[in-house]
Amino acid sequence: MPRTRFTLLTLAFAFLAFPAGLSLAQHDASHAVAGGGITVPGWTGAVDAGEAKNGQVLANASLSAHGDVLHVKTGPSVSYWHPDNTATGSYTITATFEEPGYMAMGDHPHPYGLFIGGANLGTDTQSYLYCSAYGNGTFIVRGFAPGPFQMNGGRPEANAAVNKAADKGTAVKQQIALSVTADKVECAINGTVVGSYPKSDVIGAGKLASTDGIYGLRFGHNTEAMVAGLQKK
Repeated sequence: MPRTRFTLLTLAFAFLAFPAGLSLAQHDASHAVAGGGITVPGWTGAVDAGEAKNGQVLANASLSAHGDVLHVKTGPSVSYWHPDNTATGSYTITATFEEPGYMAMGDHPHPYGLFIGGANLGTDTQSYLYCSAYGNGTFIVRGFAPGPFQMNGGRPEANAAVNKAADKGTAVKQQIALSVTADKVECAINGTVVGSYPKSDVIGAGKLASTDGIYGLRFGHNTEAMVAGLQKK
């Protein structure tokens, strides 16, 4: 077979094997974490609906605590929350995330961050908005209601405020804050606002019913981070 024909056939099979918009690098399976589960009193969580359809369960990721520092390791993409952690009106939720080994669990970056406005969590009608950082200097602002919706586009967005890991396996730290005021919702990373949205763009059909609700942690699959200083201001 001529080389050009072989190349075209190879590309054709690649497009059949991977859905449109999904790169080869993005197509990695969620791996169950050994000794997973939740050991922090009062906390609970839920894996993403897509993960559940693929047979993933909450016990395939882990949430533990070392003093006041939470330790998350995934597994499937997951959200964690304490039902008493609620916020209404105008508020700011902050936490510091330290990824001990950038891309230590895979060959490309995975996100971690905060969510707000949680309602009906752990059900088929759950909704929340989240802002997450990647160790390569990018971030995303997205949500579920219960289907996914995007605030800053379909791909992670680069911003100089987001810290970059020096190399694969090295540590990287991000301070993330999600703020709600009377008329807008903002995500700040390491003290710089990276995304600002009119409140009317966050609330509505296919998005949140309200920015009031439970706040918590949002992690992509196959990643690990320590979370310190989770608080409401």
